[in-house]
Amino acid sequence: MTKRRSYPLTFAPIREYWTKIESGQEIVSQKIYRTYRHIVRRMDGEGSEYFYDPRRANHVIAFVENYCRHSKGKLGGQLIQLELWEKAMLATAFVDIEGNRQYHEAILIVGKKNGKSLLASAIGLYMQLADSEPGPEVYAVATKRDQAKIIWSEAKRMVQKSPTLLKRVRPLVGEIASDYNDGVFKPLSSDSDTLDGLNIHCALLDEIHQWKNGRQLYDIIADGMSAREQPLLFITSTAGKIREDLYDEKYEEIERVINGYDDPDGYHDDRLIAFVYELDARAEWTDPACWKKANPGLGTIKSYRTLAEKVEKAKANPALVKNLVCKEFNIRETSSEAWLTFEELDCRDTYKLNPSERVFVWVHDGIEKVLPYPTYGIGGVDLSSTTDLTAAHVIFQVPGCEKIFSISMYWLAEDLLTKRVNEDKIPYDKWLDRGLVQLSPGNHVHAKYVKEWFVYVQEELDIYIPYVGYDSWSATYFVEDMADYFGKMSMIPVVQGKKTLSEPMKRLGNDLADIAAAEGLAPDAVLPHFHAVTAHQAADALAPAGVAVRRIGHGLPGDEHFGHGLVPRYLALVHIRLQHDLPEGLALLLHAVKYFLHRIQSHRHPPPCRSRSWTARPAARTETPPGWA
Repeated sequence: MTKRRSYPLTFAPIREYWTKIESGQEIVSQKIYRTYRHIVRRMDGEGSEYFYDPRRANHVIAFVENYCRHSKGKLGGQLIQLELWEKAMLATAFVDIEGNRQYHEAILIVGKKNGKSLLASAIGLYMQLADSEPGPEVYAVATKRDQAKIIWSEAKRMVQKSPTLLKRVRPLVGEIASDYNDGVFKPLSSDSDTLDGLNIHCALLDEIHQWKNGRQLYDIIADGMSAREQPLLFITSTAGKIREDLYDEKYEEIERVINGYDDPDGYHDDRLIAFVYELDARAEWTDPACWKKANPGLGTIKSYRTLAEKVEKAKANPALVKNLVCKEFNIRETSSEAWLTFEELDCRDTYKLNPSERVFVWVHDGIEKVLPYPTYGIGGVDLSSTTDLTAAHVIFQVPGCEKIFSISMYWLAEDLLTKRVNEDKIPYDKWLDRGLVQLSPGNHVHAKYVKEWFVYVQEELDIYIPYVGYDSWSATYFVEDMADYFGKMSMIPVVQGKKTLSEPMKRLGNDLADIAAAEGLAPDAVLPHFHAVTAHQAADALAPAGVAVRRIGHGLPGDEHFGHGLVPRYLALVHIRLQHDLPEGLALLLHAVKYFLHRIQSHRHPPPCRSRSWTARPAARTETPPGWA
């Protein structure tokens, strides 16, 4: 007979784990480091109405280790022995004066094969059987029933392998019933008929990175917990490739919460705690010393040898890298068709424009830097036919900064908004609320709204636009309308195709290799420095949204009008695709820049502008700005 495990009140897995983190014995991500630093401070009584309850903490650990068993593999049938990182997480038991738990939402993000589903199953059983809650309703939740049954089925097998639990629990076909406390544990999916009228004590949300349109189901679950005094919503997931959905929303919320730990004026949510095991930088995937950041169970729960073999294969085959860093190391990625990784796209730099006071503020790494106000910009536009987006962009630089900034806008036909949201599964409605997308009345986008936006940038934002690139296919009316305002020479046709897109891509690859050699870096470590503008990034940007892109190449010596270093020698173009199609204008815009530069080198001065307001401006605006590099 196995001796029952118990822990004294002096048992302190959180402090033990934190000591190892501080000493370097445990290699963890920055998010884990900051989270446990915060938890330890809380345990020491720093400014909270909640206090740490060791009895409550030890109770859940003892339950899992005494009654929950492995069901598969070489450990099948044996009792679970929690690792220190698991005990520390479960021991995060802060309660109020009445003994009710503080945290109502706990999130675990960890690389696959670290036992998160097994742990979630054990937690579900604890919440049903040992949390002293009358009539507990526990649900394993996912958008698809097969996914929802993974955690529930594991819990059912735990019950079946435990003689003690079988005395108190009935594992049935569709639920686990505990008659002594009127409890139930069921799988639940979005296509279930029982979504209404839920009175949830615990919900286990598994692999939310796979959820599409997951916010609705999440809200239903959260609303179903409102009648309980101390419910628990436990989320487990790895990173994924579905962008702009529930995973991204929760991840960004986690970041705000963690950043608020050290900022009294920052974002705070005293009901949420998150444990994010991930690499701190994508390039760390080749460094074995960093692997445990995303895989705390490496070498015990998860095979070190298997992971090492996967890494070696990925080194030899770049096509495997994206899936590897996403699933094994929790680096958010785009779809498999995307040319750039999510980290390469995920530039958080923003800016603020104040044209009335001619103030330009660049926000980099959370620090505001005041720079000279932009003078010139280059435009690009891709007109839609009927159903897709129309996209327009203006890029510019400012003296004293090598970054390239972008102003962007997208248009969608008003009559098609609901249909596009439902069929494309893209949150155009959310982007509309944020001012990132505009609607055009009717069933197609009228080009006049695009022209009005370019006029707004030039007149209201006071950024002169000497060139606008456009796709020459079916754009006659738009070009004529734009030429009446900006001048005929300002409109530059750009044909999209392999012939025009391939060469810039080759040059970009060469530049990356050169930079890597000059800086002693691997090409993989260089890529994250290069960014492109996407609709997803714009969602986090300040209005007007701006995303910085590192400059490639050299300026144009001797160009009196634009000034040395205003624009790069070229900017590579790529049609970037995420999980859903992004506007074709991205490719158009980037390719147009390369084309414009050849024109600039041959034309030294921009074409005349027919805007009366522009011609009335002082001549100083057409001179090389002072301080230009």
